[in-house]
Amino acid sequence: MLKFKDKRNVSIDTQVFIKPEYLNHPYISGNKYRKLKYNLIEARKTEKDTLLTFGGAYSNHIAAVAAVGREFEFKTIGIIRGEELASKIDSNPTLKFAQSSGMSFKFISREQYRNKTTDEFISDLKNEFGDFYLIPEGGTNTLAIKGCEEILTEADREYDYICCSVGTGGTISGLISSASQHQKILGFPALKGDFLSEEITKFVTHENWELITDYHFGGYGKVSDSLIEFINNFKKVHNIPLDPIYTGKMMFGIYDLIDKGYFPKHSKILAIHTGGLQGIEGMNQRLKQQNKPLIV
Repeated sequence: MLKFKDKRNVSIDTQVFIKPEYLNHPYISGNKYRKLKYNLIEARKTEKDTLLTFGGAYSNHIAAVAAVGREFEFKTIGIIRGEELASKIDSNPTLKFAQSSGMSFKFISREQYRNKTTDEFISDLKNEFGDFYLIPEGGTNTLAIKGCEEILTEADREYDYICCSVGTGGTISGLISSASQHQKILGFPALKGDFLSEEITKFVTHENWELITDYHFGGYGKVSDSLIEFINNFKKVHNIPLDPIYTGKMMFGIYDLIDKGYFPKHSKILAIHTGGLQGIEGMNQRLKQQNKPLIV
């Protein structure tokens, strides 16, 4: 339990708890474990032995699908955004891990990548690779949401607010659907823009949620010195690692909202730690090139 004080150094009795989903598996961690669970069951049911999915240079999802393939004996194919990455696998910790786990890659241009959901593009992939089980970028589909509905348990009903980082919207959709009536779900998008609300409404009918869009730090993959300092201090004080793309931004936002009096006094907040820690190494490579402070 973490206790906070407001700017006037007066105790406000707000309690924050972290649900450590990142500890549920060493490689298929956090929300990726939840998202992939029922997709793997469906792949087995439909007798598919190959998983194909999409992602960028440091994608948590790519790493998780590769690990799934290794552990559960699926062939895996990653369609990777950025043709220039084909010659940089050994210097990219995410792609190097995925390759060592047995994943094959197809590198495509960013322009081609925008067409990844079209029927024509998928048909071309099937002509090239044969039959496969398709998992969308980030893993979000109805089966993924079903898995994310299992994050909250009966014991979690005591909390007033459930907070999570948001990428493609699958995790928060599962939380929205499974939360108790008195609970409010707060999502902290890692991406800039308002399009996520529309995506989430495709999967949910409840209105017990809100997106807090002030903590993306400039957009996906963007960080600041203050965010890195926060992440490092959080680990030092609480011995809990945060990643800079998702959970770091969420926890920064929760702290800031508490400071600003967003939460009523005596609120009990549950923050879902969705993992993403494999991305720290790649981020540190970028920070080192820019002579910026590193995540420790």
